[in-house]
Amino acid sequence: MTYCFVVDSQGNKLSPTKENRAWYLIRKQKTVLKSKFPMVIQLKKEIPGDEIDTSQVHLGIDDGSKFVGIALVQKCKTRNKPVLKGTIELRTDVKEKMSVRKGYRRYRRQHKKYRQARFDNRSSSKREGRIPTSIKQKKYSILRVVKQLQKWIRIDHIYLEDVFIDIRALEKGYKPYRWEYQQSNRLDENIRKAVLLRDQNTCQDCGLTNTRLEVHHIIPRRLSGSDSVHNLITLCSVCHEKVTSDELAHTKRFYQKIKSRKIIFADAMHVMQGKTFLQTKLKNIAPVSQTTGGDTANKRIDWGVEKTHANDAIVISGSIVRPKQCDIKNWVIKPMRK
Repeated sequence: MTYCFVVDSQGNKLSPTKENRAWYLIRKQKTVLKSKFPMVIQLKKEIPGDEIDTSQVHLGIDDGSKFVGIALVQKCKTRNKPVLKGTIELRTDVKEKMSVRKGYRRYRRQHKKYRQARFDNRSSSKREGRIPTSIKQKKYSILRVVKQLQKWIRIDHIYLEDVFIDIRALEKGYKPYRWEYQQSNRLDENIRKAVLLRDQNTCQDCGLTNTRLEVHHIIPRRLSGSDSVHNLITLCSVCHEKVTSDELAHTKRFYQKIKSRKIIFADAMHVMQGKTFLQTKLKNIAPVSQTTGGDTANKRIDWGVEKTHANDAIVISGSIVRPKQCDIKNWVIKPMRK
């Protein structure tokens, strides 16, 4: 099943219709095809305001780091009708491309000897409330899709799954007690001292003590390694030099020594950092309500709906649906580089 968006000659947004019905109206020359993917038709006449269907249309968004589910559900008099569902495949190569660009710029600046050196001139990167570009582009990808849909159909309310991820619970593998939530695993300026005390001022590779000791990132920072005591190990300067630039070959061995495990939190942090920015922008489009992942899972199981990003977005929209109603075309939306 595939639905088609409908607008009249004045651009007023009408209720969607089935795609077969839309092609019939086109053959009868009563409408004009405005877009094919997804299908949008425009009537050749204006519909009076009192004849326009005013049933509520809810937008559900299942936010994620790599994939985002999005769905439109129309609340009709007899039943709720999902009219669109899709999965947005977010770009994950922005950080790497920015690093390459940074290298090109640095190389060029080094050869501009005539230019006077400038410092402290990156005001945009120091402003308050700024989020990284690699995260912001993901949120703008969602906003572009929502604004495009808003041109074809009314969006009366937006339901967004509120993401709350406890990094400490993920890292330790269990739910901490209430008093443990206040204990940091980073220790900030004391982190080096904490690692040395944990390892008893001993190189964990060769066992030397009376030597220069250094703290080594098991997963290096350039590969999204964290500044956490669970990602640091004590090595002497000689052993540290041996593993430099070949860290991944020694990852498993070092984690076994400190009885920890490799965890990458980049995906979780990308969703958490950008959620307030996304909520603020969506409120300019329509009223926003937040749900939780637990509620989404419980409703999906109760209704017997298959788990996908797009189906989760239908469930998040707050409208009771049947499993057969979710069997509509699933659009795949890919942000393209301009």
